[in-house]
Amino acid sequence: MGLIKRYIITGGPGSGKSTLVDGLEKAGYACSAEISRVMIKAEVAKGSDCLPWLDISCFSDKVIAEMKRAWQQSAENAMTFFDRGIPDVIAYLKLADRPVPERYLSDLSRHPYEKEVFILPPWNDIYVNDSERWQSFEEATAIYQAIRETYTGYGFKLTELPKASESARIGFILDAIK
Repeated sequence: MGLIKRYIITGGPGSGKSTLVDGLEKAGYACSAEISRVMIKAEVAKGSDCLPWLDISCFSDKVIAEMKRAWQQSAENAMTFFDRGIPDVIAYLKLADRPVPERYLSDLSRHPYEKEVFILPPWNDIYVNDSERWQSFEEATAIYQAIRETYTGYGFKLTELPKASESARIGFILDAIK
């Protein structure tokens, strides 16, 4: 097998990432769902305090471990789209004014992604809260800014997707990676 491509799709909460990744998966592309949403559901179901709003360090450790596992599993495919990547966890920690463990930076260097990252801008028209998305639109916008700064700071090239339909966004990404 040739070079494995691992593309990250990121942005603030409620910007359409998961819908976009689901659409790519339905179109036949290998995808990795947003780990933090799955983790929040699991931790809430267990009655755990290992949640981003209670113990962000514990939560981040678990998410990073699952992101590394997903990265390893992606080796089975020539190309995989990830709903968030390791730099997202770093951005959330920075925004919470928490230290970033050195091992996260090592994890990022040992689990590289494509340098082109697709970022979705805040989009108030589609933003909704749910059981895993508790932030206000203003908080989601601040998270988006932290994510932009973090990815740029680690040398990624951000390609912002238009506020458009799922199919238009999928077309935009596929055109960009040709």
